[in-house]
Amino acid sequence: MQTSLRWVGGAAFVGETSSGHRVVIDGPAEGGGRDLGPRPMEMLLLGMGSCAAYDVISILKKSRQDIQDCKIDLTARRADGMPRVFTDIHVHFTVFGNDMKEKQVERAINLSAEKYCSASIMLGKTAKITHSYEIQPVDEA
Repeated sequence: MQTSLRWVGGAAFVGETSSGHRVVIDGPAEGGGRDLGPRPMEMLLLGMGSCAAYDVISILKKSRQDIQDCKIDLTARRADGMPRVFTDIHVHFTVFGNDMKEKQVERAINLSAEKYCSASIMLGKTAKITHSYEIQPVDEA
């Protein structure tokens, strides 16, 4: 895997991935940023959340659960001093589908957290990561 970043002034960078995708990353105004994109630490949370969501959706599909949508909310706290690493991250999954088994949802989240999500496992070396979930039925009107 390889990525590159190009400084585009102030605290902004354009990142390019080896798969050819680009993203603008910027810092806060007090650090010279212009609010052109997410902050670097926000990108880490987004990466972790999407990694975990991908796993959970995939596991639920393989276990023949009727998952139709998934929303993930992440809340994080950072250390007061430098380096300002994440100290606590809470991941809340809202899965949407009908007749979904709670035990399967819990299993999928645990498998992601303990075995499959590289981002979560890596960030878990410095942060306490907790999870919660809710299952919402989907109207079939």
